[in-house]
Amino acid sequence: MTNRQILAVLAGLSSLALGVFAVRLFTLQPFALGPDAPEPATTAARREGQLSGPYTYKNLSVYLIHGENAQNGKTPLTLEEAMSRKQVVVHETEDVNELAIENVSQKDEVYVQAGDIVKGGKQDRFLAVDLIVPAMSGRLPIDSFCVEHGRWTARGSESSMQFESSTNYAPSKDMKLAAKSTRSQTEVWTRVAESQSKLSAATNTNTASSVSNSSLPLTLENSRVRSDSAEYVDALADIVESKPDVIGFLFAINGEINSADTYGSGDLFIKLWPKLLKAAAIEAVAESDHAAPPEANVPKLQMTAIESFFEFAESAAITDKRQITDRILMLTRETKTSALFESHDRGTLLHRNYIMK
Repeated sequence: MTNRQILAVLAGLSSLALGVFAVRLFTLQPFALGPDAPEPATTAARREGQLSGPYTYKNLSVYLIHGENAQNGKTPLTLEEAMSRKQVVVHETEDVNELAIENVSQKDEVYVQAGDIVKGGKQDRFLAVDLIVPAMSGRLPIDSFCVEHGRWTARGSESSMQFESSTNYAPSKDMKLAAKSTRSQTEVWTRVAESQSKLSAATNTNTASSVSNSSLPLTLENSRVRSDSAEYVDALADIVESKPDVIGFLFAINGEINSADTYGSGDLFIKLWPKLLKAAAIEAVAESDHAAPPEANVPKLQMTAIESFFEFAESAAITDKRQITDRILMLTRETKTSALFESHDRGTLLHRNYIMK
C-alpha cells in the first residue's frame, strides 16, 4: 500500500478519532525518558487552524505552521551566518564521520542543524546532529557523513583542514533518513548519487562537477540546478513576510507529503527559511522529471491527511535517545511510514523534523 493510500484510509477514520486529533496540541504528549532526562516542553499552538496555505509553485506546495515560541532569549546565529562571519570554524579531523566545530565568538551562540552541508576539508560533509555551540566553545566533536566519495586532498585553493562555507541543506528526504535513521555512510553515498542522477535528468544536463564529480555541494552549485530551483525560491520566499507567529513549514512534492520542520523559536525559523526553502526547491526540481502535474493540477492535501501524518509520527515509540552534549538531547520516533527527529535544549524544544518515508 502506498503512503497516499495509507493516508486516505486514515482520513476515513471515525469522527471521534478525528476529534481527538483536533484537540492535540502541536507537541508531543509527555512520555517517560528516565529519571535524568528533561521533559519535552509544550506549546499552546494547535495544528487545526494553525496551518496556512498551500502556497504552490509548479510541483511544490508549502504549508506554513503557526504557533507560540517555546524558546525565549537571544536567537542564535545559524551555521551559515557564523561561517560567513568567520565566527565558527569547522575543523577537518581526518575522520570521515566526525568533525570538530569551534565557536570563536565572545557572545553569540550558534545553531547547527542536522542536514547542514559543509564544503571544503578533505571531503565535503553532511552534519548529522542538531547542536547549540556556545560562545568561546573550544573544539567540540560533531557527527558527520561524507557527501563526496573519493577526494581526500585539498580542492583548489580550499584548506584541507577547515571548511569554508555552509550554504546548502540536505536536498533529499532519503538522504536525511540515511544519515539520521540508518546512519550508514554507504547509504548516504547512494542517496547522494541518486540525487545527482535525478537532478541531471530533470535539468537535462550533467550536474556532476568536473572538479569533483561526486561532490554534492558542487552539484548544487551547477548553473542549471541553481536557475531552476531559483524559480521556486523567487515564487515562494516572501510567503513568511508579515507572519510573526510562523514556527515552521510542511511541504509536499507532486501532491505527496515530503517533510515538515518546526522550531522552538519563530525567529530561528525565519533565519533558516531561505536555506530550507532552497533545499525543498532543489528536491522539487529533482522530482519534476517524471511527468509532474502542472501547478493547477497538483492535488491539494486534505487537513485530515496532514493531521494523520503528524499524529502517526508523534505517537510512534521512541526508537533512539541520544545525549549529544550536556544541553542537547535528541530523540527519534519511527514507524514504517514516518520518522520524527527532535532535539531539546536544556529540556526546551529546539527543533522537530518530520519525514514521510
